[in-house]
Amino acid sequence: MYKAYYNSPIGIVEVVSDENSIIQLEFVENATENDLQGAPQVLGSALQQIEEYFLGKRSVFDLKLNAKGTEFQQKVWHSLIDVPYGNTACYGEIAAAVGNSKASRAVGGANNKNKIAIIIPCHRIVGADGSLTGYAGGLWRKEWLLKHEKDNK
Repeated sequence: MYKAYYNSPIGIVEVVSDENSIIQLEFVENATENDLQGAPQVLGSALQQIEEYFLGKRSVFDLKLNAKGTEFQQKVWHSLIDVPYGNTACYGEIAAAVGNSKASRAVGGANNKNKIAIIIPCHRIVGADGSLTGYAGGLWRKEWLLKHEKDNK
């Protein structure tokens, strides 16, 4: 496993990869200095694409991902990627997209287990009434990310 950090406007982002794919992107409190010597290309590409995202120059990521989860979680995460930049969807819409319109709570649980924030855009999922609901990185970050995307759409 390889790690690198990006100091975003909303905190330190830790990016973890294996030899070929991104396996985690989360907000952390502390970082070590990046030493990308010997790190796989995907890690450097992820840092570059995250920077472009925060600069408002990237709306779609082009990275190989390796998110670990159940079959249902995988379906949910693939559906999240289909929610366009600058838009939102509600838990019920994602539940319907994965074939079980009554699974809104399960979608929320899958969202909570997403370890590849921003790239798998769980921040774009809101309550049925449009309210901001849970986000592992904090609701203030979710609000910031949604505003950032709306402003750069």
